[in-house]
Amino acid sequence: MSEFTDLKSLSSAEYLQQSGDFLKLTLEQPDTLEPFSFNLTDGTKVQVWDTGVICFEPAVLTPNDIVLSCGVHGNETAPIEICAALVQDVLLGRLTLKHRLLVLFANPPAINASTREISENLNRLFSGTHSKIDGAHNAERTRAKALEQYVSQFYNAARVTETVSRNRCLYDLHTAIRGSRFEKFAVYPFLHNKPWQKAQFEFLHACDVTTVLLMQTPATTFSYYASNTHGADSFTIELGKVQPFGQNDMRRFTKVNHALRQLISEDAVTTKSFDESQFQLYQVYRAINKQTEAFELHFADDVENFTCYPVGTLLASDGEIEYRVEQEGEALIFPNAKVAKGQRAMLMVVPTSVVHNLA
Repeated sequence: MSEFTDLKSLSSAEYLQQSGDFLKLTLEQPDTLEPFSFNLTDGTKVQVWDTGVICFEPAVLTPNDIVLSCGVHGNETAPIEICAALVQDVLLGRLTLKHRLLVLFANPPAINASTREISENLNRLFSGTHSKIDGAHNAERTRAKALEQYVSQFYNAARVTETVSRNRCLYDLHTAIRGSRFEKFAVYPFLHNKPWQKAQFEFLHACDVTTVLLMQTPATTFSYYASNTHGADSFTIELGKVQPFGQNDMRRFTKVNHALRQLISEDAVTTKSFDESQFQLYQVYRAINKQTEAFELHFADDVENFTCYPVGTLLASDGEIEYRVEQEGEALIFPNAKVAKGQRAMLMVVPTSVVHNLA
C-alpha cells in the first residue's frame, strides 16, 4: 500500500509515520511487535500495542469509543483492505479523527497464509473459550485472549467525567465463505432481552447493510464478547464473498467505507430514519452442530446464504440423523461441513420483526 518498503533502515515508528502502512508493518511482524507511540501533528496520540493492534486518541475528548476489527479470518480480504486504507489515511493526515479508535487486524499469521485460520476458528474462541481445558493451546487461542484484553484496555482507559457517559461500539468486519441472496448482512448478538437499538439499524443502512440476523442465544464470537462483556453496540458484519487480495471490487464497498469514515471523523453519521420495511430481518430458528465425521450437507457447495427450500427437504445428515426443512420460510446460513466436531455446521433462520422490542 505504500512506496516505502524498507523496514530495516527505519524504526517501526519512523516507518509508520512516513508510510502510514500499518498492515505491511503488521504482516512483516505477524507474531509480535514491540509497543511504541507517537503523536500526529493535530495532537492525536497513536499507540501500537501489538502486531495488528493500533489505538488512536484525539486530543479533545468525545464520548465515543470505537473498535473496528478485521482479519479474524485471514482470507477475508475486503475488510482488511478497507481498514488498512482508513488507518493509513489517519496516519498521513488525510482523515482527521474525532473520536477514540482502536483498529484490530486480528489474525496476522492467517492473513499472511491467505487462509481462514491456522489451527482453529478464531471467531469461536471469545468470552473465555480460549482458555477452556478441553482445547489445545495454539496461536489463535492466545490471540483471542489478547484481543479481549486489548478491547478491555481500550474501553477502560477512556477519559471519563461525571457528566459524560461513554458510547461503546465494535464492528467486526468479515466476508463469507459463500455467496448470499443478500450480498451484505449483519449479525446482531444476543442482547439478553434488552431492546434492539434503532440507531444501530440506521447505521447499518448507511453501510448498505439491510439484512440483519438477530441472535437468540449467547455465542463465542468477538461481537458477542464486546456486547455482553462491555455493553458495546456490537455486530459481525459480512460484506460479501471471500476474494484474494487485489481481486475485491472496492466500488461495492463505497457506502460502508464512507459510513465508517464518517463514524470516526465526524460528530454523527448521515442516516435515514429506521423503516423496517427496508430491511430483511431474521432470527435463529435452530443451530445444526456437527456431531461426527460422517456429517455432510445435501446441497451444492455454491448454494447461497439465506437460501430457502420446501418443507421436508433433506439439508444435512450426520450418520443416521437427518436434518430437514421444518417450516415455510426457513432459510440456511453459514453452512460448513468442514468445521470441527461439536461446532456449528449451519444455522437455520426465519423472518422476524423488531418493532415490538426497539429502543
